[in-house]
Formats: sequence, C-alpha cells, structure tokens
Amino acid sequence: MSPPIYARMAVIGCGLIGSSVIRAARASGAVGEVAVADASEAARAKIVELGYADSVHADAAEAARGADLVVFAVPVMAMGAAARAAAPGIGEGVTVTDVGSVKGAVADALAAVLPDSVHIVPGHPIAGTEQSGPEAGFAELFRNRWTILTPQARTDAPYQGAVERLTDFWTALGAHVELMDVRHHDLVLAVTSHLPHLIAYNIVGTAADLEGVTRGEVMKYSAGGFRDFTRIAASDPTMWRDVFLANKDAVLEVLGRFTEDLQALSRAIRWAEGDKLFELFSRTREIRRGIIAAGQETATPNFGRDAPRAAATPDTNPQ
Repeated sequence: MSPPIYARMAVIGCGLIGSSVIRAARASGAVGEVAVADASEAARAKIVELGYADSVHADAAEAARGADLVVFAVPVMAMGAAARAAAPGIGEGVTVTDVGSVKGAVADALAAVLPDSVHIVPGHPIAGTEQSGPEAGFAELFRNRWTILTPQARTDAPYQGAVERLTDFWTALGAHVELMDVRHHDLVLAVTSHLPHLIAYNIVGTAADLEGVTRGEVMKYSAGGFRDFTRIAASDPTMWRDVFLANKDAVLEVLGRFTEDLQALSRAIRWAEGDKLFELFSRTREIRRGIIAAGQETATPNFGRDAPRAAATPDTNPQ
C-alpha cells in the first residue's frame, strides 16, 4: 500500500464539505491522521459520535499543530478569523488550503494572517448538496467533479511542490483538478454558481410571496424546474450570504448582464417575437448537451440525480 500523501490533516470547520474531505481522504488512504476543529460544541459532539476523526478540538491551533495539510472549511467571511486562530499551530512549510466558493477574498484573508513560511494554495471543490453539518458528508462527493486550485504567483520549488502534492491529494479523492487565476475563478463561478443561486433564492421567494397563489398550491403543483430551484434555495444561508458579499464585484457584473438579457427576453414575449425566443431556447439547449458531454451531468431522468447521496451537484457547497 502506498504511503499517505499527508501524514496528518487538520480540517478547520466540519460541515458538508469538511466532513466529505475527511471521509474521502480516509477512504482513499490519502491521509494518515485526521484532526478536526469546530467552534460549535454540538458539531464537535457529533464528530466524536461519528468517529471519523482521530482528535476533535475547540482550539483551531491545537488541531493544526503537527499537521502537514490544513484545510479551512468555514464560511467565506470567517476564513480570516479561522486562519488567525489556527496560525500559532501551523508549522513552517505546511500546505494551507480552503474549500470556499470565492477565491479572491479568501486568498487575501489567508495571506494577511499567515506567515510567508507556509504554502497557501486556495482551493474550491465544485461539488455539494443542499445538506449541511458534520453528518452530511460522504466520501463520493468529489468523484468526477472539478476542484479548482488558485496558486499564488510563486515559482520557488518548495511552493510548486506543495501545489503538485495538493493536486495529487484531490486526485486521490476522485476529483479532476484545474489550476486557475484567482480573479478569473471568481468571474467564472459568478456565472456558473453564484448567479444561479441568486436566481433560485429570488424565484422561490417570489413564489412564496405571490398573493394570488397559496403556499400549499406552490408545494402541491411544483413542476420539476421549480423543485430544482427549491433544492438550490435550501442551501446553507450563512454560506451563501458570505459568497455574495465576498464576490460582490463579479456577481454584480454578471447580474447586470443577466438583467439586460432578461429585459430583452421580456420584450420578445411582450411583442410575440417567437423567432427570438426559439433562437435563444435552441442555443441554451446546446449548453445543456455540452455539460452532459463533458461528464458533469447525465441525460438520465430526474437530471441524473438518482439518489440523495448521488446528488453531488455543482455547487451548493456550504463552505
């Protein structure tokens, strides 16, 4: 059996993604020992009950002590505080990463409080479900999903080695790994993840507030498309509040373009411009087919979601 990629991994924050990282790393043999820190006493008790960590701590620095990989799996706006708390326990040459949906703000927050002697390699596994908490994780979450790493602009051999090692780690967890510029990541994810979540929250909120439609009718007669929006809108509210605030520039840029396109669509409906509608619907249909061809979804009924555990859908990620 091959030796583990990391002898000791510390995970700071243990929700869906943090617990899935632990389970996947355990299942693949990518780590030896696992330490977990979580601010919630209830979460720590649940982690002890589930038994997937070797040690559980209230103190992030204590969990990080002796680790050669530290993974921050807390809400985006809490990254700086979590890193500051863990910093006294993070040794020289340790690889530090995260699982947040925004990379620019996180990269800045980590660099501001951690010493230059550590290797900061921000990361984002594009996988998740609407579930949250230490009990929500499962080892298969990252299988055949993309994880994006956004390395710093460093060319020294130790840092490059840390990036390669972290790439090997995510590959062992079943993910496909891509390296990307921090700012470009945030623009891409504003399009593919953040805006869709914003739309879902708004659509479900609108349906709930319509005076002419009762809440019971919304639930009773919901079609497949609306049910998909409710699944997305059930994602962790703290996490998504932080995502929108931390990535507001990219989100507002994409939202502005979306608003213009929505107004054009409204005009086409108002003036019965069927050709314009057909052209748009045909073009967007090809995007769906391209996603299936890329292996990021299947063409099976129910949008490829055949079981709750298999619902590792691009990014309802609570970290």
